[in-house]
Amino acid sequence: MTSTDVTGAAAGYRPGVTLGIRVELIRQLKRRRTKATFAFLVVLPLLLILAFSVGSEEFEEGNPQVNLVDVATSGSLNFVLFVMFATTGFFLVVVYALFFGDTIASEASWGSLRYLLAAPVPRGRLLRQKFAVATIMSVSALVTLTLVSLAAGAVVYGWDPVRTPVGITLDQGDAVLRLLAIVGYLAFTLLTVGSLAFMLSVITDAPLAAVGGAVFMMIIAAILDAIEALGDIRNYLPTENQFAWLGTLSEPMQTDEMLTGCFQTLAYSAVFLAIAFWHFGRKDIVS
Repeated sequence: MTSTDVTGAAAGYRPGVTLGIRVELIRQLKRRRTKATFAFLVVLPLLLILAFSVGSEEFEEGNPQVNLVDVATSGSLNFVLFVMFATTGFFLVVVYALFFGDTIASEASWGSLRYLLAAPVPRGRLLRQKFAVATIMSVSALVTLTLVSLAAGAVVYGWDPVRTPVGITLDQGDAVLRLLAIVGYLAFTLLTVGSLAFMLSVITDAPLAAVGGAVFMMIIAAILDAIEALGDIRNYLPTENQFAWLGTLSEPMQTDEMLTGCFQTLAYSAVFLAIAFWHFGRKDIVS
């Protein structure tokens, strides 16, 4: 007969050590969707380099309007900045939505969620551990994309100072520091879509609905953000400051919009996570 303590729990049971991050991280790394996502993150910069190589003549003739595309091939650091610019609006949104939106809903769809709770893993801890692992996976994906772009760009384009679209030149050391600020800003502010996807993952048992729903809502927000007639309403949309990191390329750096974007992320994430924890605490898992 199993002994129990005064709370009725089995002797030796410690809820604070159930579902360790290492265990959950290994589980997620073994999944095919994780391997496919990271493989594409490695291939994407190579595809962009190939595209620039194939379309070099058209690129040089190009649009007379100066932008990050015009200086993308002038050095490794410029290439990384272009990759960040090209992926911020949609691709990185999909990556975050995938890792956060699939985490709870996939367990529910497989029927394994009830067994995790019967292990027993406290509901609040299960959500915290799942969210932490999704954050690690998403930030790792962003870092992977940055490092691969940096390495591939260095091989093909060299390690030259950054030339910004407005004619400012930044030395390599200064540019690396600004790149770190950009990656940090994106890693944090993309938690808005991550928290949204996580909330939808708790509410629905369909992973595709959680991932697709988060991406769809961000697309709608981006469309509304482009409508100038909405005036100040646009300032409260989650996509308003997604490109605020471009301020790091000016001299001196402009960080006001980045700070606003960070505070906005805190507000949105707090609301989405509060709803997720509230709903999961009352959700019928076994039916």
